[in-house]
Order: sequence, then C-alpha cells, then structure tokens
Amino acid sequence: MIEDLKKKFLNRMPIKGAMIFDFFSPGIPYVIKNSGCEFVIYDMEHGGLTLDKFKELSLISKGIGLNPMIRIPEISYNYISRSLDLGAHGIMIPMVNDQKEVLEIVKFSKYPPLGRRGAGFGFAHNQYKKENPIEVMEQANKTLINIIQIENKTGLENLEEIAKIKDVDCLWVGHFDLSNFLKVPGQFESKLYLDSINTIVKIGKKYQKSLGIMVSTRQEMNFYSNLGFNVIAVGTEMSLLTDKISNLIKNEG
Repeated sequence: MIEDLKKKFLNRMPIKGAMIFDFFSPGIPYVIKNSGCEFVIYDMEHGGLTLDKFKELSLISKGIGLNPMIRIPEISYNYISRSLDLGAHGIMIPMVNDQKEVLEIVKFSKYPPLGRRGAGFGFAHNQYKKENPIEVMEQANKTLINIIQIENKTGLENLEEIAKIKDVDCLWVGHFDLSNFLKVPGQFESKLYLDSINTIVKIGKKYQKSLGIMVSTRQEMNFYSNLGFNVIAVGTEMSLLTDKISNLIKNEG
C-alpha cells in the first residue's frame, strides 16, 4: 500500500485524500476510505489530536487500505520519530523555513545511515509483526513520505534550496497562512498570492516534487489541479458537514 503511494508521490501522479482536524472517531477512517480517498492526514497542529489517538486511527486506517499520515505541530525528533513508530506513512511539517530545517526533518525521520531515527520493532509501524529488523528499516527509509509545508515568506524565499533536497517528497502550500504572511490574508485572487503559487509550481516541476494543497470546493480542486497540484486533500470536515447540513435545511420544502 505505502509502496504504491510513494511511487505516486515520486512520479507526481494525481492523488486524492482528506485532512481531518477534529473528528477523531474510530469510524472516520471508514468514512474517508468509503469516499474514495487514498490517504488521510490527521492534524495535530490545530486540533486536539494526541499521539495515542493517532495510533488507534493509523492502525484502523491501515487495516482498511487507507494510508495514514499526520501533520505534527513543529519540527521535533519526538513528534517525528514517535509518529512514525505509531504508524504514520507520511509526516507533514508546518512552517518550514529553510534547507537547514529540512535536513533536520530528514535526519529525524530516517534510520541510519540516512538519519538517526531510533529503532524499535514489533510496534504499530510494522503492525506488531515479527520481521527482520534490517528489512523493516530499509523499507521504511525507502517508503516514508516527507511533506514540507510552504506557508510563510521565509519558506517561499528559500523554496529552491528546500526543493533541491532529495528526500523532500512533496511541497505543500498552506494557502491561508501563506496569504497571511504575504499580507494579503484570504485574498486568493491577489497578484501577490498567485505569483507565489506560480513560483511554487515552477520550482516543484523543476525539481520533480509533488505539489499538495487542501481544498474545500470543486472549483478550488479544479483550479489547483489545472495549475499542476497533484496531491489534493479535502477539508475541513467541520466546514463540509456544516455546508451540507445548511444546504439541506435551506432547501427544505
């Protein structure tokens, strides 16, 4: 499962998924899978997700053929290595500023000799199987997906240096934060924002990196897909549910 997803990231193929910020029930992976998604990103930056709850969700996700990923709140060995041990197929890191931070992320997420991730086996990450540790480490180093968020001016300025790093699998635009730091909050049609998006697309293509973003409407999905974004997540689940209920109520009778 993870091998196929990694291949799609490396080949910049279209991939659809969802981001979950608040609805961390055991049934949510089934809802996401039944909706046709290949992956789900559980958010730890803004919501109340704990690592223990993520372990539960990651195991359920894997069991039904849904790739579990997590957005951690900051660059930290503790968050990165523990999230991976708890079953994350990919790590999304917010507010990445420069190449130095990316190299830290790579170091924390890879086993030696590529990094310094600590070794523990027979846990959630290899579904409690008794397997050859060397093969587990080699497989993990090969299939891990590192998603780097570009969502501030510094990250944008250092984008090319970030994209040059081999183990960056995806450049993910945090669109609202990016507009905030560009001093055009929520103005997604502004020239400054669109020029920045076009720069990210250009650099992503130059270095053969997948491009990701979260959308909440079909119009947004089509817009960013046409620009070259191949990894699309829908969200937020709170907004989508509110819209659905609101539309039903308004259209009653």
